[in-house]
Amino acid sequence: MNSAEGVRILVVIPARGGSKRIPRKNVQLMGGKPLILYAVENALSLKDFYDADVAVSTDDEELAHIVEAKDVEVLKRGEKLSSDRVTLDPVIYDSVIRMEENSGRQYDIIITMQATSPTLKKETLRRAVEHFLNSDFDTLISVVNKPHLSWTRKDGLILKNYEERLNSQELPPNYLESGAFLMTRRSSLKENSRIGEKVSIYETSPEEAIDIDNYVDWIAAEAVLNRKRILFRTVGKRQLGMGHIYRCISLAYKLVGHELLFVTDSESRMGIERLKESFFPYRVVEDDDDFEDVLVDFKPDIVVNDILDTDEGLMKMERRHTKRIVNFEDTGSGAYLADAVINALYENHADKPGNVYEGSDYYFIRDEFLEETPKEFSEECLNIMVIFGGADPSDLTGRLYDIAKVLHDKMPRAEFHFIIGFAYLYPEKIKSLPEKNIFVHRDVKRVSSFMKKSDLAITSQGRTIYELASMGVPAIVLAQNDREAEHVFGGIRNGFINLGVGERTDAITIIKTIQWLADTPNVRREMRMLELDKEFTRGRKRVIGLILNDEECV
Repeated sequence: MNSAEGVRILVVIPARGGSKRIPRKNVQLMGGKPLILYAVENALSLKDFYDADVAVSTDDEELAHIVEAKDVEVLKRGEKLSSDRVTLDPVIYDSVIRMEENSGRQYDIIITMQATSPTLKKETLRRAVEHFLNSDFDTLISVVNKPHLSWTRKDGLILKNYEERLNSQELPPNYLESGAFLMTRRSSLKENSRIGEKVSIYETSPEEAIDIDNYVDWIAAEAVLNRKRILFRTVGKRQLGMGHIYRCISLAYKLVGHELLFVTDSESRMGIERLKESFFPYRVVEDDDDFEDVLVDFKPDIVVNDILDTDEGLMKMERRHTKRIVNFEDTGSGAYLADAVINALYENHADKPGNVYEGSDYYFIRDEFLEETPKEFSEECLNIMVIFGGADPSDLTGRLYDIAKVLHDKMPRAEFHFIIGFAYLYPEKIKSLPEKNIFVHRDVKRVSSFMKKSDLAITSQGRTIYELASMGVPAIVLAQNDREAEHVFGGIRNGFINLGVGERTDAITIIKTIQWLADTPNVRREMRMLELDKEFTRGRKRVIGLILNDEECV
């Protein structure tokens, strides 16, 4: 049978009212509708392509009322076929016989679909039907491949089901029936069997193979049904730094249950390297036309722009292809067209639009800074951290390196620890000088462990100030540029000494400020208390809530 022409298909959905593990699961609401309707709607989608009828076999009056509103035949199941011990084979056979008697039609293909497989996609079901129609198999069964090391019991002994212990990706296929569908030729259907002589399988993704048998399955299915396609548009290059890439990667780690895609431009070579290391999928575009092609292909539910200012043209183009847009640090003309703009580094703008969320309450801090605990306060200032981000476009690191060499004679016991990002352009001139207590650490994977040892930090006015605040490290702030200088969190009220734009701050001022703070523990203690007074955990929840449009989190 190589074509659907003239082929009559009957889909039977068996659905009892009782359930021991999840009481009345087939009529419980999942994602806002009764569980049974997912299978019904999937089955009905076949009518757009094939000569197909759909029947629900049930012993439950409430369930019957739910599906009667749909274009399906309800077959009231007798008591004999409604007990726990009855298998599906006689139920399906009974349904086919009754449907053929009632309609006077003879069916060619019988498809059993379980009510407990809500994550199966309509496209997958149709592809499976097409595959079966163009084959000579008698039966096609939906499966999921789950290779695992497994054991069995035989004659009172526990025995292994494998020859050699291997990683799961190296094990041979292990196909488990998923319950999503079983297709069989009418000629292979008997009262006690739906399996013909020539059997094949149709593999589905693990997400589509969930068969709800217990509450764990229910939770997993809800998570899959709530899964979003989220696209991150971001940049990572010298003139803009690496903070945008790092933030999006940190957000992605908290959204791993969703389908994620990163998009960056070809000039973001440093960002591309970081994306490769993260193992998240990414695309590189040359311009907004390329970007629109990605939008058309990926069909995101949510677009997150972390590219600084946007314009109206970009936002209107994105709006044609997505339902929700969330921007970070956007003060451009396109910001008002976003659903939410998160400007954690700015605040107290009285005239800000209603879609703008400002200030430290909306800072998304990385996991490591919540996992570490601040060190005990030290009266002596013996460990000074210098950190200016992944790229340091103004080369403030180089300035502080020269200053640290000068300060060694004035503060011989103090160590200066330079944290150099992998995108820093002058690594050859910044080298450890143990004889001057200068130590250079490149591309550090866990910055919080260095902050935990620090008595004082010198940093730029970006996201690092929030991380230092969470660790209670008093800091001197030097902004990379005028825009960064507008980030008001890095001020004295939050525990920072702000010296303005670094390129315009003379070395003498920096040296004297470091010495003064090192010699005045009371000031450092007060700065630390102001920093630790901030609470960042809720900020993470608020940001994720704004991205997913979860009002309870915001």
